[in-house]
Amino acid sequence: MSGGPASRDDDDIPAASGSPDASLTQDDSFTATSHAGLTYPWGDAAPGVGETIRIAPGIRWARIPMPGSLGHINSWLLDDAADNGADGVAVVDTGICLTMCSDAWKALYAGALKDTRITRVIGTHLHPDHIGLAGWIAKKQGVKLWMTRGEMLTARAIVADSSDTTPDEVLAQSRAAGWDEEAIETQRARGWNMFQRMIFALPRSYVRICDGETLDMGGHRWRVVTGSGHSPEHACLWNEREGVLVSGDQVLPRISSNVSVNITEPDADPLGEWLASIDKLIATIPGDVVTCPAHGQPFRGLHVRLMALRDEHRMRLYNLSEAIAKAPMRAVDSFPMLFNRKIGPEQLGMATGEAFAHLKRLEVEGRVQREDRDGVWWYHGVA
Repeated sequence: MSGGPASRDDDDIPAASGSPDASLTQDDSFTATSHAGLTYPWGDAAPGVGETIRIAPGIRWARIPMPGSLGHINSWLLDDAADNGADGVAVVDTGICLTMCSDAWKALYAGALKDTRITRVIGTHLHPDHIGLAGWIAKKQGVKLWMTRGEMLTARAIVADSSDTTPDEVLAQSRAAGWDEEAIETQRARGWNMFQRMIFALPRSYVRICDGETLDMGGHRWRVVTGSGHSPEHACLWNEREGVLVSGDQVLPRISSNVSVNITEPDADPLGEWLASIDKLIATIPGDVVTCPAHGQPFRGLHVRLMALRDEHRMRLYNLSEAIAKAPMRAVDSFPMLFNRKIGPEQLGMATGEAFAHLKRLEVEGRVQREDRDGVWWYHGVA
């Protein structure tokens, strides 16, 4: 796997991702969302380079810069007790395997985290902006990586695919969506190992975390609450005593997380899983917690935000089913009903994944049916 993450030594972190937009980590959606009703206790404040902001007892906020439209990822530092009883911090999410991210960590080590022991690294989920430097920090600090099994094994499966050429299954799925030949050839020429280039080598062993488990961090306890749809088994962390939720990408304040059908599970129903996860979070976690997301500002109004996300997806499903009832369409034809901006070549892949997720949900609900016409999928209304 020449040039892949397994070949990197400690400081062999690339300066560029090789991507025109390193935010193609599947966090940002193209759908309009409302954040009405939310409050932001820290306003527009954010920690600077090498700095942290105390959110509540047991948790501090660091911000790691990234290229691309997202611009940053929030890393949450949880007060923890090391094996020898000494105080330290657990790192939740890390940034991409790029020098601008590793330099930000070096600044933290020299600044707010000076003389502070890192006790463990926790990855909320598998996307490169969340675990891109997890292996690097774990190796440097001599600690373990903690993740859910679904996230870790899926990440390993993707990293293990060392093919440089775009798989035939990917090209077939793009053709099924209605891409033209020029777009398919561009995809073929782009190659396939983008994920590998954005992740430092993951450790061979890890510590599995599970839904409902409580992570004992000495003076604080964090309950694992999992969700799905954006990724296979996304872990949120809830400190009930302090009223704080580390939500990763499962709940973001101003953007909707990407919910896509991916080539690893082409027949999955991720939007159905996403909607079920929203209901689970509403039923499990109080609405007045301080929610600490992966992108954007910490906020209050968890239930308001979750209901807005649910209702907006439901409205898009309604609009899409109404349009298909009038005329059959392909995935690419659904873009105007789903997205609030024009989809260009750089966004085509992610937009297609989201379109397939909505169309699959309509199939599962019995509102549309799919027809394969010479490798292109057409969706029809159901009488």
